Formats: sequence, C-alpha cells, structure tokens
Amino acid sequence: MPAPDADLDSTCCSETTDAVSGIAELLDVVWERARDATAPASVSQLRLMYVVDRQDGMRMRTLCHLLASSPPNVSCMCDRLQTLGFLERLPCPDNGREFALRLSAAGRSHLRRVREERENMLHEAIHGMAAPERRALARGLTELTTRLTTHDDAPSGLPVPSPPAPNPPPPNPSPVAVGRHALC
Repeated sequence: MPAPDADLDSTCCSETTDAVSGIAELLDVVWERARDATAPASVSQLRLMYVVDRQDGMRMRTLCHLLASSPPNVSCMCDRLQTLGFLERLPCPDNGREFALRLSAAGRSHLRRVREERENMLHEAIHGMAAPERRALARGLTELTTRLTTHDDAPSGLPVPSPPAPNPPPPNPSPVAVGRHALC
C-alpha cells in the first residue's frame, strides 16, 4: 500500500496537470485573439514563424521535423508567408537543392506586434494577481519550462520561449475579435 504522502503527492500532481492543461487551452484562445488583432498569418503559420525566428537560416527539412509536419504542408505555409512578405527562402550555400529560411523585416515586425498583443493580455491578467502569487507563478513556470526543454524525454528542437520584455506593456490593451483562418 502506498504511503499517504505518495497519495497526496500523486493527487497534487494530477490537480496541477489539470490546471496547466486548462490554462494551456485558455491561452490558445487568448493567443488566437492576439493573432486575429494582427492578422493575416494563421496560427500554424505563426508557429512556423516562431521556429524560424529562433533559428535563422533553418533548412526546410529541419523545419518539417520541428513542426512534425509534412514537407508539402510546410512548403504551402512557406509559400503563403513568402507571398505576404514575411519569409525569405535563400539557397543553402552547401546544397543548391535546399533552401534556408529566414524571416524578413516585415515578418519580424509582424511577430513583434503579435508578441506585444499577447504580452498586453497577459500583463493585464497577471497585474491583478497578488505579488506572492505572481512570484510563485514565475517560479513554477520557470521550472516547468526547464523540465519541458531539458528533460531526457523532451522533444528535440523544442523552441524555448523568449525572455520576458524589459518594459511592461501599456495598462489598457484594446479588445480584439476572435476568428479562424485557413492553414495555407
């Protein structure tokens, strides 16, 4: 029979997992609002842009692996982002058949706007928390990030979140609409 402390620890772990899953789903909705406020890139295209932003000059096959997506799907998203002026495809210096990907200045600017909108939404919610809860949240999220990105079972190439913005966002972000966009 397991020790009472083990049962308590297991229950606490389950409750924490449920809470984190719930907040992840809620953040998906919040992120969608932020993305809609700065359209035209879809959620999948933004994910692609985040990955390329973290590793400038990434090859298409590496991107397919990191996104766990097929080359035709990734190529379609790249085509769309290139048409929008957000992505550049450059020939690889050591292999003329492959392309290296990087965000254009417009693509970096678009990501900056999306991140700012998201940070504004989070800042408003976190600002309403008491200081001890904010510190506990920061410690917990830091540890969770470490576990997700350095654990032996962590997916290889998992992008690590950007460090927090040095300046707090404005106190009253404008409301935004929710909507859906096609993958390509």
